[in-house]
Amino acid sequence: MTPAGAPPFGVPSAAITAQKGKPLMEITKETTMGAMLEYDMGIAYILMQAGMHCVGCPSSIGESLEEACAVHGLDADVVLASIQEYLNGQA
Repeated sequence: MTPAGAPPFGVPSAAITAQKGKPLMEITKETTMGAMLEYDMGIAYILMQAGMHCVGCPSSIGESLEEACAVHGLDADVVLASIQEYLNGQA
């Protein structure tokens, strides 16, 4: 389930998933939480649904997706797939 009308935020620097009117961004397990959220705040909804309720925590911003998933006992590949599914639906 994706957030309705999630507002885009920030400007990404890499490329993989097309977004309406946005440059492309590659999101991997090494991408920091801060970079993902800067690219698209709708990702916060996906992360919270996965069980990461600390997406606004200042210490989480510098963590990679993989590190954050490990702390929460989540499978980073599953969470990444959910993020990519959400982003591909925004294209």
